[in-house]
Amino acid sequence: MTPAQTHADEIRAVARHLGRRRFLTTTGAAAALAFAVNLPAAGTAAAAELDGRRISEDPFTLGVASGDPMPGSVLLWTKLAPRPYETGGGLPAGTRVTVRWELARDERFTKGVRRGTAPAHAEFDHTVHVEVDGLAPGRDWFYRFRVGAWTSPVGRTRTAPAPGAHNARLKLAAVSCQAYHDGYFTAYRHLADEDLDVVFHLGDYLYEYAVNATGGARAYTDRRLPDVFDRETVTLEDYRLRYALYKSDPDLRAAHAAHPFAVTWDDHETENNYAGDTSEDGIPPEEFLIRRAAAYRAYWENQPLRRPQRPTGPDMRLYRRLRFGRLAQFDILDTRQYRSDQAYGDGWQTPGPESEDPARTLTGAEQERWLIDGWKASRARWNVVPQQVVLSERRNVPGSAFKLSMDSWDGYPASRQRILAGAEAAGVANLMVLAGDVHVSYALDIKDDFRDPASRTVGTEIVATSISSGKNGSERPSNHANLTRANPHLRFYNGRRGYTTVTLGESEARADFRTVSAVTTPGAPVVTAASFVTEAGRPGLHPA
Repeated sequence: MTPAQTHADEIRAVARHLGRRRFLTTTGAAAALAFAVNLPAAGTAAAAELDGRRISEDPFTLGVASGDPMPGSVLLWTKLAPRPYETGGGLPAGTRVTVRWELARDERFTKGVRRGTAPAHAEFDHTVHVEVDGLAPGRDWFYRFRVGAWTSPVGRTRTAPAPGAHNARLKLAAVSCQAYHDGYFTAYRHLADEDLDVVFHLGDYLYEYAVNATGGARAYTDRRLPDVFDRETVTLEDYRLRYALYKSDPDLRAAHAAHPFAVTWDDHETENNYAGDTSEDGIPPEEFLIRRAAAYRAYWENQPLRRPQRPTGPDMRLYRRLRFGRLAQFDILDTRQYRSDQAYGDGWQTPGPESEDPARTLTGAEQERWLIDGWKASRARWNVVPQQVVLSERRNVPGSAFKLSMDSWDGYPASRQRILAGAEAAGVANLMVLAGDVHVSYALDIKDDFRDPASRTVGTEIVATSISSGKNGSERPSNHANLTRANPHLRFYNGRRGYTTVTLGESEARADFRTVSAVTTPGAPVVTAASFVTEAGRPGLHPA
């Protein structure tokens, strides 16, 4: 598909989405989308080829990445941006650059396996997505890109084990929430040194809020940020530049170069606490969907995602499934795009008829069926669900006068119960849910009935703290006593920054909560704050 065809499809998609609601005419939708995401007019001449030898500055300032590992395939990503804080990365508008890529068995590229070329189109902000097929499963690979005289950093990736393989061990990491203005991405530097098969990013890869000239909690002494970041992201250009700011961080680049990522979004990649086509600020859906189209497009451009995830207007199929032999199946969810609006105006509220309405959904009906059908067909030892918000109940205080978060699964209890009932009906013996969002670490037992502490434990939930959001945090947040007393299924609670690793084996899974003492100053060491295990066939967490 050519960039021109992609633009036409995006315009038609927004027109259809809005037309159903009779908010705009097709012409109005197309004009608004073109304004918001800066698309060329129909019939624009083909892009001019820019000779890579004419690029006089390093175009690989934002590093390299790989994603969504499959048994015989890897997805490789880079972006050409010699001046990343400028529109178009400092490359001439309307140009196309041919990028060479290489894949090898060794870091010095003496054992080359594949090579080829890929176009970097201005319409996709000179990003490159290369899907390399026909590879051996379960192996490490090294990759790099070349343009003119410039060579990118070397990345390492790993294919998934073969289908049906009796792989005995898999180690993953879960990360989330990396507000640039709240601190340094120190945890990523430590993550880069871990031996991992895959990293799951569970959302809030960036934040839409303005970042002032001094970078917030990052204490710049030698430079200031351009004023272009001192505004909330709304247009495609805003989102593209914000990704450039985040990906300019050396620790984030190191983590991407070290491991394949499987990403999913939460709210801040578009707007805080949005729900479907409903904006946090109550703007009309026809306006918000245009912003959503810009956010979704920039997300795909800047993440190591495959072709099926490329958006069409304000719609993007982000939920998907990865399999790692017979050991693990990963069902990656999207709990933002299809959800009902938050009950009772959002926030922490007393549950009632509105939040408990059986018609409410966090996943949408189609994704819910997809998840449960996938469990029915699964033969994996562990069924893991990487997603965004906390699934287990979290009462804010002991007693009967508690409140629940309307933005998490607590605000959609009927949706949660359908999912858990589906897992039981499918015979899922070892259910593990990964979550982020809340800027703290939790280890939770998933209960059949959270109202009854004595009810069966049906799974395990691991909540990864933030990389930097919330600044330094504390080991015992101020609500630690209330939350632990009110929720006996909560086995661990820590408020420091960091990430979590999970090692899956045939007989048990082990979660290690890795934290750093500070993010407002760089270079803090990493420690293991706690470790828990759950035995295969016996749901429930125990200290390691």
